Amino acid sequence: MTHAAHDRDGPADARTVSELVGTASEQLSRLVRDEIRLATLEMQEKGKRIGKGAGLAGAGTVLALYGVGALVAAAIIGLAEPLPAWAAALIVGVVLLVVAGILALAGKKNVQSATPPLPEAAVHGVQEDVATIKERSRRQ
Repeated sequence: MTHAAHDRDGPADARTVSELVGTASEQLSRLVRDEIRLATLEMQEKGKRIGKGAGLAGAGTVLALYGVGALVAAAIIGLAEPLPAWAAALIVGVVLLVVAGILALAGKKNVQSATPPLPEAAVHGVQEDVATIKERSRRQ
């Protein structure tokens, strides 16, 4: 039996360097694809949170504008009419501003939870993979 025939028929440990490089290349390619897939999913999730936060902040801003409008109307009515008319507008304006503040804080919290817009789990996975590869290469 020739040496080449023994390599093909022998145990898995007797694989050639080119076979080992090919296997490592396949595994690395699969690993990179999986990490890219994970990063994509993570970025989609963060994008959704940013969108929700921006929507809440926008709603808060619109309500704040209505609140300012109501306060302006209250000032005008207060100068032109007796107390009950402007007091009612003032109360509505304050309530709108309080609701706007709550929505703006909720939006800010959502945006902050989605930043930085990096795929943190994927980055951590790649760092672990690199550390594992370095460790295994030192053993050999």
